[in-house]
Amino acid sequence: MAKYNEIGFIEELDEGEVFVFGSNGFGAHNGGAAAMAMAKFGAIYGQAEGLQGQSYAINTMDGFEVMDEQVARFIEFAREHPEHTFLVTEIGCGIAGYSPEEVAPLFKGAPGNVILPESFNN
Repeated sequence: MAKYNEIGFIEELDEGEVFVFGSNGFGAHNGGAAAMAMAKFGAIYGQAEGLQGQSYAINTMDGFEVMDEQVARFIEFAREHPEHTFLVTEIGCGIAGYSPEEVAPLFKGAPGNVILPESFNN
């Protein structure tokens, strides 16, 4: 199971676990969870969406519609890959400026191998 630090951020993943983070359209993983994904979980600078090492990027910075479309693709990907457990961060709730209440409904119907942050379950 993933290991968390004292402030609740994922620091290590087990085999088969995937860190799901918010990106931008350029795949410039310079801050927040994106920087963590690049430093620790194999995210690729310049890749704005999809599986990258033990991470999966979703563009949250190019508008709500883009994020909605990419979350839908992610959910389909997760369905097709039940061998992975996808640990979703609070995507879109940092510099993108959305609230958990706005983002959480995008994950409605996600399969059981998608683990959402507590704030998305309220």
